[in-house]
Amino acid sequence: MSLAFYKKGQGTYTRVGTGMGTGILLVLGCYALYNKLEGLSLDPNVKPWVQAGIPALICLALAFYIFKVLNKPKVADFMIATEGEMKKVSWSTKKEIITSTKVVIVTVIIMAILLALVDTGFVQFFRWIGVLYVSPTDATL
Repeated sequence: MSLAFYKKGQGTYTRVGTGMGTGILLVLGCYALYNKLEGLSLDPNVKPWVQAGIPALICLALAFYIFKVLNKPKVADFMIATEGEMKKVSWSTKKEIITSTKVVIVTVIIMAILLALVDTGFVQFFRWIGVLYVSPTDATL
């Protein structure tokens, strides 16, 4: 049972990021358990130890498990390969993203206007041929 890192220095960002993400979820889960255990009806001298001790033990046990899983050769090799592939990705520049976002927004607005016009046209057409009847009280259409 060693606490050594498998292939130390490789896949550092991916492994640390994954560890931090799962660690945050673990702490939030243990905090939720701590709050759930607040409703226990125990001796006032024992309750704080139970309420804090159970989540703490679970948190420590799962943190150790997460560490061991992230250092398994298969998992670590996958993370190392993932980080290597992410370095090969050609990321868009800020200017390209802003331009693309503007194009998408303008396109969506134009499509919404066109669909509203087509919808209004169909409503008028169906009223004209007598398929759609609108009561006098519903004058919004």
